[in-house]
Amino acid sequence: MIEAGWLIAAVVSTMLSMGWFALCYQSHWKQVFPGHAGGPNTFLLKLLGRGFLLLSAVCCLAADHPSMAALVWIMLLAVAAMTVAMLLSRRPQWLRLICPSFFADKG
Repeated sequence: MIEAGWLIAAVVSTMLSMGWFALCYQSHWKQVFPGHAGGPNTFLLKLLGRGFLLLSAVCCLAADHPSMAALVWIMLLAVAAMTVAMLLSRRPQWLRLICPSFFADKG
């Protein structure tokens, strides 16, 4: 039962990470925020993306033994990347939920 909690945390953190990595790109940022004048704060988004990617790996390791955790983590990376790509192509406004306005570059 506890393993399921760790895996859910890994899925959520991987999805957040991939979403933030995608929003680092100006073109994706404009898809999600079409009327916003500024661009993304790439430093903050990449820092959060890397941190949550590491968190997802730790969650996978907490759920399973290392060889299985590595396999699950790599599969999660692929699924999350594909899901974010599909969101960007069909419903980019949904990514606003993970990216509040303070992620915008002020300068």
